[in-house]
Amino acid sequence: MALNVNRNVQDAFYRYKMPRIQAKVEGKGNGIKTVLVNMVDVARALARPPTYVTKYFGCELGAQTQSDVKNERYIVNGCHEAGKLQDMLDGFINKFVLCEQCENPETVIKVKKNLIGASCKACGHIFTMDNLHKVATFIIKNPPEKEIEAQGESVTKKKDRKDKKKDGSDEDQNNGDDDWGQDEDEVDWGEDTSEDAVRRRMEALSGGLGGLVIDNDLEKPEGDRINIFHQFVKQKIQAGALSAAVQKEILTEAERLEVKNKAPIVLCELLFDEKMMKEKQITKHKNLFLRFTHENQKAQKYLLGGIEKTIETKEAALLVRVPHILKELFDEDILEEEVILEWAKKVSKKYVSKEMAAKIHEKASPFITWLKEADEESEDSSEDDIDLEFDERAKISKLKETSAEPEKKDLDASTTNGKDEDDDENDIDIDDI
Repeated sequence: MALNVNRNVQDAFYRYKMPRIQAKVEGKGNGIKTVLVNMVDVARALARPPTYVTKYFGCELGAQTQSDVKNERYIVNGCHEAGKLQDMLDGFINKFVLCEQCENPETVIKVKKNLIGASCKACGHIFTMDNLHKVATFIIKNPPEKEIEAQGESVTKKKDRKDKKKDGSDEDQNNGDDDWGQDEDEVDWGEDTSEDAVRRRMEALSGGLGGLVIDNDLEKPEGDRINIFHQFVKQKIQAGALSAAVQKEILTEAERLEVKNKAPIVLCELLFDEKMMKEKQITKHKNLFLRFTHENQKAQKYLLGGIEKTIETKEAALLVRVPHILKELFDEDILEEEVILEWAKKVSKKYVSKEMAAKIHEKASPFITWLKEADEESEDSSEDDIDLEFDERAKISKLKETSAEPEKKDLDASTTNGKDEDDDENDIDIDDI
């Protein structure tokens, strides 16, 4: 049964249809994979290369993909249900097929200056697509051909076209019929997708477009991305003071590279040294660290790892200052109590040697003890407050009962006091019961 390309449209006579995705699971264990049986038909209905859709599934599922264009075989690693993939396809359609203005799927996708854009044949609207999605990098590297079936032949065609132009052959003599009606800028938009060319185009962009640029960094291993972030922060530090604007740039770069949680390790290495406590370096860079650790316990745990590494490299100066370092991080709200107590439970060799980790935990024990005792005292104080509040309510209740009969107001003080005492005793007996 065919589905509407835009599944938000419930009209049974909607002209834009696509086949339902058919998925077949093959293999077992670590070799299990899902074959997208009719991916070519689905992609043709969307007027997009099947490699784009397959890669989109891989990005969304965090799985590797395989595309054999020649044999029309498209695979996503892992076991995935057809229904789940169909729902996921709606995301691709919304981001890379439908016109943002009229929501019509008659759009032509184009790659130019490291940006993915489209023009709508129905309403004529020209717009940029979701350039922040991970699959955007793949699309930029593999710009679409005019014909979907020509996917994979672009490099060869361009090479042949260049060779013919050099030879002065038919293409020059027919006044460029293939490019008739195209703007000069539109010819071979995405031809040069080398890393250097991409970076040059990124630098040339300014204003709002700069935030839409996607480069190839996200395809690199995490270690390489952390090194890129390290170099970025180092340059900012060398350029001068880390103002609020610069701090925001650092956070944005970490988010772009998807290393926000581990970024505090890099910051510790670059911002802390043996004068860490004397020069109040924690307080000085408090706002920058809070951008990463506020309500983010994963980043706080990595920060503790960065502190361990800093102490190891500056052992002579910082080992004895461990409790003061943790206290200041706690007082500045950079580290939460829960994270510190969890860290104190186990000596780990994840960041430093086990011997050094044991030394750090030993030095930290006075602060950990103080933290636990302060927590216990806080709990006791809370319980006392509750009892006091209960007593006050009890007295209010008692006074209301004694004032129920207005004629007894004339009793003398001694009689009244005696009755109050009786009522107190009665109240106590009732509570005991």
